[in-house]
Amino acid sequence: MVRGKTQMRRIENPTSRQVTFFKRRNGLLKKAFELSVLCDAEVALIIFSPRGKLYNFSSGSMRSAIERYRMHTKDSPNGSKTVEQNMQQLKNEAVAMMKKIETIEVSKRKLLGEGLGSCSLEDLQQVEQQLERSLSKVRARKTEVFKQQIEHFKEKEKTLVAENAKLNEKFGVQPLQTLNNERQKLPYTDSDPSSDVETELFIGLPPERRQKNLPSQK
Repeated sequence: MVRGKTQMRRIENPTSRQVTFFKRRNGLLKKAFELSVLCDAEVALIIFSPRGKLYNFSSGSMRSAIERYRMHTKDSPNGSKTVEQNMQQLKNEAVAMMKKIETIEVSKRKLLGEGLGSCSLEDLQQVEQQLERSLSKVRARKTEVFKQQIEHFKEKEKTLVAENAKLNEKFGVQPLQTLNNERQKLPYTDSDPSSDVETELFIGLPPERRQKNLPSQK
């Protein structure tokens, strides 16, 4: 079953929201740990749940990481401005990504034959052309798979024939094809004199007994 795209908005169901929070929290903590180990980076992560519970991770000392962050932003004159710019850039990227996902979803529904009521003739022609291209690719791949299967069966047949020949040679059995060829070479006649039997049908007593029963002529 294919999972659908998760919409980036607040989950209204409290139970689903809590389950999603625990799953995403664990995943985020795991990623932070992997980043600190794989890249030898100093990572500090702070998470507050909707109920205000604190979850944190630090590859070293959390206090020293916070102090280091404060020193870095303090020394940078445009530190706060840079953070705001980064946040705004991330928001713009998220909005653009959402629009792109929505466009892809609309295109997918059209390919499935859904939501075609508002499509113009040009849109329908584009969908038809795209389906034809996809169908052509599917057929080409199908033909390729058939050829691969045929080649596989041919190789398997050669292997079986070779194994059969080895077994015949080992046990002194003449191959079936050779026997058939030899039988075809033998002369064949429709009738054989030695096999013909002449039969006659007699009504009454056998000839010997009939002669004995006849009265002698004087």
